[in-house]
Amino acid sequence: MNPDALTAVLDGQWAQLRREIRAQFAGYDLDEPYDLSTEEYRAWVLDRLRELAKSGWHRLGFSREYGGGGDIGGSVVSFEMLGYGDLSLMVKSGVQWGLFGGAIQLLGTAPHHERYLARIMDLDLLGCFAMTETGHGSDVQHLRTTATYDPATREFVIDTPDEQARKDYIGNAARHGQVAVVFAQLVTGGERRGVHAFVVPIRDETGAPMPGVEIGDDGRKAGLNGVDNGRLTFHSVRVPRDALLNRYGDVTEDGTYTSPIESDNRRFFTMLGTLIRGRISVAGGAIHATERALAIATRYAEKRRQFGRPGADGETVLLDYRVHQRKLLPAIARTYALHFAHEELTRALHDIQGTADAEERAQRELESRAAGIKAIATWHATRSIQMAREACGGAGYLSENLLPALKADTDVFTTFEGDNTVLLQLVAKGLLTSYRDHFADLSPLATARFVAEQFVGAVIERTAARKVIERLVDAAPGRDDDDVLFDRGWQVKLFEDREQHVLEGCARRLRRAAEADPFEVFNDAQDHVLRAAKVHVERIVLEAFVAAIDRCADQDARALLERVCDLYVLSNVEEDRAWFLEHGRLTSARAKAVVAAVNDLCAELRPHARLLVDGFAVPEPFLRPAILR
Repeated sequence: MNPDALTAVLDGQWAQLRREIRAQFAGYDLDEPYDLSTEEYRAWVLDRLRELAKSGWHRLGFSREYGGGGDIGGSVVSFEMLGYGDLSLMVKSGVQWGLFGGAIQLLGTAPHHERYLARIMDLDLLGCFAMTETGHGSDVQHLRTTATYDPATREFVIDTPDEQARKDYIGNAARHGQVAVVFAQLVTGGERRGVHAFVVPIRDETGAPMPGVEIGDDGRKAGLNGVDNGRLTFHSVRVPRDALLNRYGDVTEDGTYTSPIESDNRRFFTMLGTLIRGRISVAGGAIHATERALAIATRYAEKRRQFGRPGADGETVLLDYRVHQRKLLPAIARTYALHFAHEELTRALHDIQGTADAEERAQRELESRAAGIKAIATWHATRSIQMAREACGGAGYLSENLLPALKADTDVFTTFEGDNTVLLQLVAKGLLTSYRDHFADLSPLATARFVAEQFVGAVIERTAARKVIERLVDAAPGRDDDDVLFDRGWQVKLFEDREQHVLEGCARRLRRAAEADPFEVFNDAQDHVLRAAKVHVERIVLEAFVAAIDRCADQDARALLERVCDLYVLSNVEEDRAWFLEHGRLTSARAKAVVAAVNDLCAELRPHARLLVDGFAVPEPFLRPAILR
């Protein structure tokens, strides 16, 4: 089979754009740095960023009236495909055009767009996204930086009240950023109005810090050392009134606060919801980096030989060992599943943010799904890239073979754009009936109070594969049929049943908050909350895989994807056998049959391993580590 048939399914709605990007990558004479000093690496990345700007892909996510492409989904695709290459370049481009430029586009209004967007796209203005503080990361609502309005001068005064309020880990801040979008508590007339964003110059034309701005360097990191992360401290820095990005809240000249959204909580979460593109992009970048690592490890496993078969000449190829197949093939299957789920997520983002009157409920569901897929995809990247490194033995530990850099660079993905544990709590809250219409903050106490006051129940929602799934479930055999393990309807019902059971159990535990200490009840149930979110995401990932198979026109590719999907499902069940056994969903005999089925699927898919990773269509210049030459 030609891998192009698999690639066509993976590429989805933006297939043409992906082909164009691959064609440009194919001409790269690539020599990725792995032994540069920090400053040399930062300079290398900035040079490549300027080259990347010539391609025009970064313009896709910006409005056409300012020179952009007006293609939100395309902007995510073009960003995530940088995950095949140097990840410092990917992250720096995301900071410049996604976070910094995106914040001005999505939180600002026409005057901001006219003043900044063209310069941002052209790299005439390099910027930062200054949200995270030393003492506050995921808890954005309680940031400590302040922006106090002075009606006498019609200016905001930006202040860092203490070291914990210092902006930290800010990309582009240490060397190259000229301006920062600073998130701070807006204070006017002596009253706090919550977190808002402000455009604040941090360097003058010579590159020196602006008056009152203190800039520090975070220094060498475990990875992504081509990104100049830094610290920003503000000492009574004054910016004009129009520095406020005022789409959701504004201050008149006399200091009166106005907003189209009355509730401070609702305004805050609406504002954050517009910035969801970054979270979705990080998940996509992680998936593409995982594809690259698996492609390298699989190609190496096809050529590396170790030990001999008794009575036979020569040594055995690594990929012929079942234990090696078990390392690589389930990871490949899960990567296919996550790729399909992320493609579906990108389509939803494109449709919702591209519509002026998108439903609030749809936006909330998008935020929840983005949080869950980002968490699962980045954890999968960390696990799979480590496994790929081990699968290549000592060779995989050499920098020239790229896997150590992939491992180091993706490690932080689990905690930026939202810590994964916090994100899964957000997903679980979104699954509780009525939550979508209740803009609570993310703190355990607020959640506990909510569940103490409201009736909480479970809700199972269908994805884009709704009709296909319903047909499969209706045709599913009974639990005791011999061939049930490979029936797709039974598999979906198994995942649904697990999700509903876990979620309902979680809701019952949280209802005790009405009779006990709310915080302690929620704190004690956090393991259950996280599990509810995790099994929910695994179910929607499976449904995305089912939808991808359904739209596959090539019959040979479809048959192969059916088996890959079986491996995704059964390896997942194998990992969670304890739950299925404890809750009577599998007998001990059937649990053993699951293990045997995973082994059989690995054996069946072994001849197709190279085909499957070639289906990822990682550009060849990114697959040239020394071990494959």
